[in-house]
Amino acid sequence: MPIHSKVLILGSGPAGYTAAIYAARASLEPVMIAGPQPGGQLTTTTEVENYPGFPKGITGPEMMEEFQRQAERFGTRLIYDMGVKVDLSKRPFTVEGELDTYTGDTLIISTGASAKWLGLANEQRLRLSGGGVTACATCDGAFYRNQDVAVVGGGDTAMEEASFLTRMCRTVHLIHRRGEFRASKIMQQRVLENPKIVVHYHREVADVLGDSKTTGLLLRDVQTGATETLAVTGLFLAIGHQPNSDIFAGQLDLDDAGYILVRPGSTNTKVPGVFACGDVADKHYRQAVSAAGTGCMAAIDAERWLAEHS
Repeated sequence: MPIHSKVLILGSGPAGYTAAIYAARASLEPVMIAGPQPGGQLTTTTEVENYPGFPKGITGPEMMEEFQRQAERFGTRLIYDMGVKVDLSKRPFTVEGELDTYTGDTLIISTGASAKWLGLANEQRLRLSGGGVTACATCDGAFYRNQDVAVVGGGDTAMEEASFLTRMCRTVHLIHRRGEFRASKIMQQRVLENPKIVVHYHREVADVLGDSKTTGLLLRDVQTGATETLAVTGLFLAIGHQPNSDIFAGQLDLDDAGYILVRPGSTNTKVPGVFACGDVADKHYRQAVSAAGTGCMAAIDAERWLAEHS
């Protein structure tokens, strides 16, 4: 028999846990499927200093442990499984996991998004160890005050990240493998006119240098193949995010990048009783606090929907 709940939550980042806390406090006894990365992207963040209520900062894993304890305190059932297939054509909605099958009168989707990486061995090693590789300038930029850093990318996000980092960093090197940016003209203009930003066209990162901390980058000229070393203490990847929404394709409306579309001012998807929150539906902010806010919205939307349709 499938494991059934009034509120089934898929994903366990800040959005999912907040939804679980609100749903559990409303006596809806939610079931949460943790997913492939329990706790979400924050579990790979060493220090969180911009979440309200933690004036001394807290590590990402510690924060998500606190979220988990709070959700379970009110009765959330957490299951370590990963959804691989869904059926949203009828109620109760069905999620097939690797270990079991789950059904819910409502479904809250909080599967998040994954940053795109270069795929270099040292990049991943230093990212996971907190050694100076990250994909969020807003989250981690303050740790590099008065230092030289690099941003990789050529779109609006890369321009925004580079511009933001100039507020605290000494020099920001913007690395792009093409000879022109794909960002909007106004964003390009801001970058090109900023004296603290040095642009490196036709360059790609061949390696990230450093043992425990990033000390520099090995850059390769994509036209000539020549290499050079660039001394930086931080590397910020801004080559995009991929929403974790593949299993919903064909059942929910997605935008061109794969983000789940919700009705403005709510978390309602096109399927009544199915709600989406956090980074899987948010391409603009991608912050823990904004994800938690939409998780709260999703739980309230689900509670009200159940009250109207039970």
